[in-house]
Amino acid sequence: MMESCRFALVAYVKDSAGQFVEDLSRQLHPGLPNMSAHLTILPPRVLQGSESKALEIIEEVCAPVEPFAVTLADVETFIPVTPTLFIRVGYGAYRMRELHDKLQRDSLAGLEQWPYMPHLTIAKMSTQEEAQQAFGVARARWAQYEGSRTVSLTKLTFVREDQPNDWADLAGIPLGKSLVKS
Repeated sequence: MMESCRFALVAYVKDSAGQFVEDLSRQLHPGLPNMSAHLTILPPRVLQGSESKALEIIEEVCAPVEPFAVTLADVETFIPVTPTLFIRVGYGAYRMRELHDKLQRDSLAGLEQWPYMPHLTIAKMSTQEEAQQAFGVARARWAQYEGSRTVSLTKLTFVREDQPNDWADLAGIPLGKSLVKS
């Protein structure tokens, strides 16, 4: 069972933009389980080693990385590849890509289904038609959003999928700090 678990590394978005996305997701796809708004640094993968080894690598890579900010840009979709709506990360996306690339090694290395693109998922719809309809609603709502579109990444969270779409937080990893006392 543990060998088939998937793991990911995310940055939760707990500000007004995160609340906006969570509310919009519930409106567009009420049947989905409630998921906390997050930016994915490492997409879901099966580990090539133990949880503890993966966490060591995450801490080693993240300790020298200072916290940084990203700006949320436009609502887009991954249609026709997948019926997913998301907000693309504009400014600061390169920092997320650099962090992703540094972490993509050893027990964290994973064969990713798609090229990595920094984004904040709104909802994965059941069909492309539903996604097209929801896309128009999401774009209009995002255009009306008046809160800050800047998200500060200060802490990442290592998560495990215990059941389909049921993710458990395993550890919080601060950027720019070592959890190990020297």
